Amino acid sequence: MAKEKRNLRDEEAVLLLNKGKRGLFRLVFGRTTVVVLLLAVQFGLLFLGFYRLRDYTVYGGSMLLGLIVALIVVNRPQNPYNKITWILLIMLAPVFAIPFYFFVDTDLGHRLARARLKEIQQETEGLLPQQPEAFQSLKEEDPGMAGLAAYLERTGRFPVWRNSGADYYPLGEDAFSAMLDEMEQARQFIFLEYFIIDEGYMWGRMLNVLERKARQGVEVRVLYDGTCALYKLPYQYPRKLEELGIRCRMYAPLRPLVSTHYNNRDHRKILVVDGRCAFTGGINLADEYINRTHPHGHWKDVAIRVTGEAVRSFTLMFLQMWNVEGRGMEDCSRYLAASEPVAAPGWVLPYGDSPFNGEEIAEMVYVDMLNRAREYVHIMTPYLIIDHEMAAALIFAAKRGLDVKLITPGWPDKKTVFALTRSYYQELIAGGVQIYEYEPGFVHAKTFVCDDATAITGSINLDYRSLYLHFECAAVLHRVPAVADIEADYQRTLEKCRKITLEDCRKDKLSRRMTGWLLRPLAPLM
Repeated sequence: MAKEKRNLRDEEAVLLLNKGKRGLFRLVFGRTTVVVLLLAVQFGLLFLGFYRLRDYTVYGGSMLLGLIVALIVVNRPQNPYNKITWILLIMLAPVFAIPFYFFVDTDLGHRLARARLKEIQQETEGLLPQQPEAFQSLKEEDPGMAGLAAYLERTGRFPVWRNSGADYYPLGEDAFSAMLDEMEQARQFIFLEYFIIDEGYMWGRMLNVLERKARQGVEVRVLYDGTCALYKLPYQYPRKLEELGIRCRMYAPLRPLVSTHYNNRDHRKILVVDGRCAFTGGINLADEYINRTHPHGHWKDVAIRVTGEAVRSFTLMFLQMWNVEGRGMEDCSRYLAASEPVAAPGWVLPYGDSPFNGEEIAEMVYVDMLNRAREYVHIMTPYLIIDHEMAAALIFAAKRGLDVKLITPGWPDKKTVFALTRSYYQELIAGGVQIYEYEPGFVHAKTFVCDDATAITGSINLDYRSLYLHFECAAVLHRVPAVADIEADYQRTLEKCRKITLEDCRKDKLSRRMTGWLLRPLAPLM
């Protein structure tokens, strides 16, 4: 009987989601199609204007102007990889690239988003002060880790917490089951922030719970990235959820106005329940993440559940992002007070990164771990599109005698990105880094673990978009028992991988090697 009821609930959840699926008419004539067409027209007019400029330029003048703008780019405080891309474009097509560079540099929408986020961070700055006893105990135990904690508190106001625990889930389906259990127990609020929400079994089951909880008086909020409206959800989907009693917003929904603001996506994955627990990791809310579908073989993803006082950091991260798309700033203190301490060893340090904060927090945390490790650093990442600093840090760690291993996908989800990922193999392997590909399918997990002491799990890929262009989140776990679980899972995953050698790199398909070679200078655009 219980099994029949559970199957009935599953069917009802899927039916409920099917009501929101767009038909062919909506896909062709809906708002999203109109927005895309208007954006295409604006891009066309923009480049037509650039094209007309060539009639008023001479070869020598355009080359001189290109040199001047290239010097401006070189002297701007930005990532060198980004500078190389712009300089290459300016030298190849100055008439097109120079106006486009200044359009990107002065874009109004980008500046408005940056100003709005800065306003929110200033209003919430003092809500989570660093607890002196937590920082001091960490400093006495591990001064190096305390230095990282001081950096994150100073640059992003992310405190390190004691009285907090973490549980590790080595597969998306394991995390999904735990997420459902926690949401069923919700009494006050449920906050979800995800890059992708897609209709199907996973989201249907979750929506079933969320609707029921909303009817019971639980405050439910859902925030997802606006790109979902292009190919996942109808543009009016937030209104559908509002009708179910669920507050819903899209981050940076596409509007019929060309703006570089759309280049900065909300790539975070956060679920907070009652301030009692928070989930993060690589898992989005779509069926492939829990292996209900298999578009790229077996999907290897991971997540963690944080409990205790550290949950406050994830709660505040969600509320800050939620209010970017609103007006004013709500009182967040009542949600932060809900997190109670738990008896657990170690320290938990949740943190986020933003393309607008002027700090490369995501990359600095990874580089710090590579530089402070003494025995090993084991990494899982779906993409490997890195700059010189990250490549140098990986190779330097290997040359110091550390066991540096990377697990990447064996099955590509995007062939061009896979070719670009493989283009980094040869120099890393030659420098002593060991690379393994996951033969059963696609690795979407984002984990760093080192020395049986520290681990990082969250939404941050080892690629240019995650490290510099997206909103991201993760948690550093130090001396937490879950670190051993992460390393044990890494070793189990390694058994299903194939080690890549220099000979493999040389024998790779010529077309793939050429694709990677040609795309390297354009990596910031991938």
